[in-house]
Amino acid sequence: MSFFQKLFGPSRDEIWKQFAAVVGGSFNEGGFWNGSKVEATHGQWAVTLDTYTVSTGKTSVTYTRMRAPYVNPDGFHFNVYRQGFFSNLGKKLGMQDVTVGYSQFDDDFIIKGNDEWKLRRLFANEKIRDLISAQPDIHFSVRDDEEKIWGGRNLPLGVNELYFQVVGVIKNVDRLKLLYDLFSETLDELCQMGSANENNPGVKP
Repeated sequence: MSFFQKLFGPSRDEIWKQFAAVVGGSFNEGGFWNGSKVEATHGQWAVTLDTYTVSTGKTSVTYTRMRAPYVNPDGFHFNVYRQGFFSNLGKKLGMQDVTVGYSQFDDDFIIKGNDEWKLRRLFANEKIRDLISAQPDIHFSVRDDEEKIWGGRNLPLGVNELYFQVVGVIKNVDRLKLLYDLFSETLDELCQMGSANENNPGVKP
């Protein structure tokens, strides 16, 4: 083990290679223009893990994200993130926050969406609630075909994207595996609800 490995621990690429092996995916090492990423599948859906960096003048912020495009036949959307100062402020300013009926989960998270009945059905899935709660920081949502997502392009009409992002680089295999499990369970549940289907979305990262 090198001096830097002893000092900082395993690199992102080392951890992500391990994660790729655990989920049966592939690790693609980045080059000058593109960063490293892991590509995996769950059923017919492609799940991609990567990072991106946003420059804010003198500083820059790196995010870890996971994405999975899917066909959304009914337009159901949701947005879930942990409670915090800004989320509490948003509540006071009238931000929509749906109570799904599980007190600890409702206390811990801001839950928004465009169909309250479907929100309650989705989060009635105990495994989904547990997997969300297992993430120390999380922003988990559905992004629609009106947002520029893949390489600055719009998604095809009727195709949405299951999306996760957090500040920083996740370098923990167990956490990444739980995140992949969250995507898998959520896609399956959306299918059962009629809010996703098994058609190929026709989108490549």
